[in-house]
Amino acid sequence: MTAPTPPSPAPSPAPSSAAGPAGPGGEERSGAATEARLIADRALACRGVARLSGGPFGTVATYLPGQRLTGVSADERDVEIAIVATLDRPLPQTADEVRSAVADLAGDRPVHVRVDDIIVEGT
Repeated sequence: MTAPTPPSPAPSPAPSSAAGPAGPGGEERSGAATEARLIADRALACRGVARLSGGPFGTVATYLPGQRLTGVSADERDVEIAIVATLDRPLPQTADEVRSAVADLAGDRPVHVRVDDIIVEGT
């Protein structure tokens, strides 16, 4: 007669994230969302920026849990910011200020600032 084999331990459940499925390094995903929001806030605070733009096809965006942040797209290669500008100052100065405002968040990545539209305030 053979001795009964002990039961195998139940497999541990996989770790989960309250924010939904996580890619490699679940914290990275949360960090990317925070980074995109900070970039958007800093860009909007620059003189000459009326609002952020998604571009003609809405492709400049960051997808967050339950939300789409239009106007900022950042990955490991570069940062793209699309704005609607005012004519308060020359457009290159507005773009330079936006670039400078997010430089520390971008690190070594190039920051591309795109002016998708221009509005005249008060109209």
